[in-house]
Amino acid sequence: MTTTQTPPAHDRELVLTRIIDVPREKLYRAWTDAEVLKQWFAPKPFTTPIAELDVRTGGANRIVMRDAEGNDYPNAGVYLEVVPNEKIVFTDAFTEAWAPSDKPFMTAIITFEDLGDGRTKYIARARHWSVADRETHEQMGFMEGWGICADQLAEVAAKL
Repeated sequence: MTTTQTPPAHDRELVLTRIIDVPREKLYRAWTDAEVLKQWFAPKPFTTPIAELDVRTGGANRIVMRDAEGNDYPNAGVYLEVVPNEKIVFTDAFTEAWAPSDKPFMTAIITFEDLGDGRTKYIARARHWSVADRETHEQMGFMEGWGICADQLAEVAAKL
């Protein structure tokens, strides 16, 4: 896996880009199969004990991350766009049935570009509602945490 740079589209976006030696179909499956997603979604030592995914435009998701002390961090959202093996867009601005969330934080855009030879350009964009939210996410360790998750994703997807 290789880390590359993709510039943010604006001052409220964080971007992680990797060239992963795994076909995009396997990476997409790792994002859309709940049992597979549980294996890589949270940066270790966190775990993902719950993943409920209705991966379709308008479908809801609920993912719970758990830290080593047993504290749960639930995340609920709605898929805004799903293009199999190419793109997944989801947001926490809504929960199931388009109910507004208490505090929207971001919209994620995950893309999988086929580079041939079983390699994929993987781009994870986090678009925030404000610069302050983007700064908060940076301080939470976006690059490190999402980078660890990308490594875990590649490892899990390679075994599919």
